Amino acid sequence: MNILMVMTSHDQLGDTGKKTGFWLEEFAAPYYALKDAEADIVVASPKGGLPPLDPKSDEPDAQSEDTARFKADEDAQKVLAHTVRLDSVRAADFDAVFYPGGHGPLWDLAEDRNSISLIEAFVKADKPVAAVCHAPGVLKSVKGVDGEPLVKGRRVAGFTNSEEEAVGLTEIVPFLVEDMLKANGGEYSKGADWASYVLTDGKLVTGQNPASSREAAGALLKLL
Repeated sequence: MNILMVMTSHDQLGDTGKKTGFWLEEFAAPYYALKDAEADIVVASPKGGLPPLDPKSDEPDAQSEDTARFKADEDAQKVLAHTVRLDSVRAADFDAVFYPGGHGPLWDLAEDRNSISLIEAFVKADKPVAAVCHAPGVLKSVKGVDGEPLVKGRRVAGFTNSEEEAVGLTEIVPFLVEDMLKANGGEYSKGADWASYVLTDGKLVTGQNPASSREAAGALLKLL
């Protein structure tokens, strides 16, 4: 079972001068859920190398058993430090793809031609695609085999407008995940803010927030 994880390479939070990137729990939780299921994992990012970590995801109140495990796991840290370039991977070499969130993907992966064509290749091959929290934003320009937006008519979840408002970034992000999914015809729904909420529609798995990360990985494994 070969699974690709795709991370952001973007580290600037708009024009605020603050840093962003990927959310630690959203990498660590699925990484270990998949690893413990004996998956072989390759991690990629647009620029390769170490993806930028959102500093807020490293604060004490954002920690979990999975993040603690990651911080004690030198092998996992090496995997993350040496991500391969996104333009070097092919859907044909993997059984599924998982996109962790954080705000970074809204700036780079949502507009990245390599990412868009990669997801479309997974869809065309009828292979599972999973994205959690802000990562459903990477589906913004992805088309299904019918040429329509991939999320059109599909049950989808993603970071809610109210969660974005709670972290004070509604006016900073390039687009709101909830609004984009609805605008592209997705049948968007949500659970309580900050509680795990995951939807599977066909081979597409989407999760609402960091708490949804492990459940989303579990849903991906069920499809496999």
